[in-house]
Amino acid sequence: MHLGLIAMSGLRVCDNELLKLGLSFPAVASRAKEIEALPSLGLLTLAGMIPDKHTKEYYEVRDLRRSAVPTHFDVVFISFLSATAKEAYQWASAFREIGTTVILGGLHVTLNPTEASQHADCIVIGEGEPVMPQIIEDLEAGQLRSSYNAKQGRPFDFQYAPMPAFDLLSPERYTRFTVQTQRGCPLSCSFCASSIRLSPTFRVKPVDKVIAEIQMLKNLSGGPPFIEFADDNTFSNRKHARELMKAITKEEIRWFTETDISIADDPELLKMIRAAGCVEVLIGLESPDAQSLNGIETKTNWKAKRADRYLRAIETIQSHGIAVNGCFVLGLDGQSPAAFDTVADFVARSGLFDVQITYLTPFPGTPMYQQLTDEGRILVADAHERCTLFDINFQPTDMSVEQLRSGFHGLMERLYHPTAVRKRTRQFWSQKRQGLNLDS
Repeated sequence: MHLGLIAMSGLRVCDNELLKLGLSFPAVASRAKEIEALPSLGLLTLAGMIPDKHTKEYYEVRDLRRSAVPTHFDVVFISFLSATAKEAYQWASAFREIGTTVILGGLHVTLNPTEASQHADCIVIGEGEPVMPQIIEDLEAGQLRSSYNAKQGRPFDFQYAPMPAFDLLSPERYTRFTVQTQRGCPLSCSFCASSIRLSPTFRVKPVDKVIAEIQMLKNLSGGPPFIEFADDNTFSNRKHARELMKAITKEEIRWFTETDISIADDPELLKMIRAAGCVEVLIGLESPDAQSLNGIETKTNWKAKRADRYLRAIETIQSHGIAVNGCFVLGLDGQSPAAFDTVADFVARSGLFDVQITYLTPFPGTPMYQQLTDEGRILVADAHERCTLFDINFQPTDMSVEQLRSGFHGLMERLYHPTAVRKRTRQFWSQKRQGLNLDS
């Protein structure tokens, strides 16, 4: 069989005014290009499970021309998020029209299986690894099922994690690569639409497997690649984190990841993270205001209880030479137009190296989406294309939609203007120098 793997890659934004505004700032444009250039680790992982007797090709969707749909595939696997769902369905239809079998998977499919099944010969619900061997076996026998539901079985055991098919990539094309060290998150934020929705069980990948992937990328790249760890919360398991940092230190790479604010409580781990080559950590702060964080984390209200320690935690992390990218969500229940000034003031006081702002986004299938649907606050039903983090599809509680939009645009101008970026950069390097001096 000849199998194709199609990644619905690239950023999507419906608000053209916001898109133009964001791309006018060098810092935003640079990060957008980095995200655009990341390959799909999910598809590459499944490709690594396809026996060598079958041929396989990996494509970024932007490389395909709608007028010339590839005709040489027997089967295509298409993975996508909500923002690209409608586009993915169009591609699925185009492939099916020429007789190609289409298998759809990814987070949106898992959260909306009934919808997705209308556009495919087969859908994958949940994690792909547990069902991929059966899919290949059934394809070979001509007995492909209409769906494979990994959520009905045990969560995938990372002891058996395959080596992603990084060899399908052209190394010179990619500036960054992704590696996964864990899956899931101990926290349960109501708006989160990440791997916790694929499988709620938090697991870590054996350190030797992570290192093997890094070493393969080093060999393919001809030198140390820049790695973005495709994790939701890399350091949640402290024992695993320490073992991982010791091993990565030997690889002499530079990398970026996501975590939570609690790493500030562990100075020893922070030193290990810095020594291992970490350049930056992205942390979901969501809001500087504890009141607007109430109920965000549905298990223990963890983030609301931490808000009064945000400033000190950022200072601690950055004094260890690790830049913090603080993420804030605008439009949370209880936020008034004053929230924009609150975020801007907090960023200035904190000395954050970088900052990311997004709208509250009700992804279909999440608790947040159900809540807003029940309250009649979803603006347009099934508007998946608005699930970009930078488009609005809900009615806020304490401001109008236009106030949210205009306030967000204004905050973007304040945070990403080159002068503001230079000031944050100077503050970070000052914190880093002070921290390193204390270390010596």
